Amino acid sequence: MTVNVEVLHEVTDETVKALAQLLPQLSRSAPPLDRDTLERVTGCTANTVLIARGAGGTIVGMLTLAVFPIPTGVRAWIEDVVVDEAARGQGAGAALTQEALRLAGEQGARTVDLTSRPSRAAAGRLYERLGFVQRESRLYRYTLTGSEPTTAG
Repeated sequence: MTVNVEVLHEVTDETVKALAQLLPQLSRSAPPLDRDTLERVTGCTANTVLIARGAGGTIVGMLTLAVFPIPTGVRAWIEDVVVDEAARGQGAGAALTQEALRLAGEQGARTVDLTSRPSRAAAGRLYERLGFVQRESRLYRYTLTGSEPTTAG
């Protein structure tokens, strides 16, 4: 399949609908994606949302790249990578990730981090094939309950 990757500059009905269909394939616990949320994500200056289009221009995948400066340098994270189940194994995930790496490098990041659940074995193999190395690290998460989403950008 030929895959074209583009930066999501404008939130449209098409992108809201497509990404809302993709998100549950990534996370069953994520709240439904709506236009306001997608506009908040794309409006954040640290974020770049990439979409992959397959045959006929249909959106088959998405990825969010976050690049931000901290005292030790410019950091980059890849988050929320998902390719439609029907399009997996056809190059969309690789194309999205490679474009994210290119953009992170252009913005001064020396490294790019991501996490992937062990159950997503195919995704892990893809990341390793693209040059990612599994790190010995502890990932901690603190869940804030009852908090409202932020609008910081």
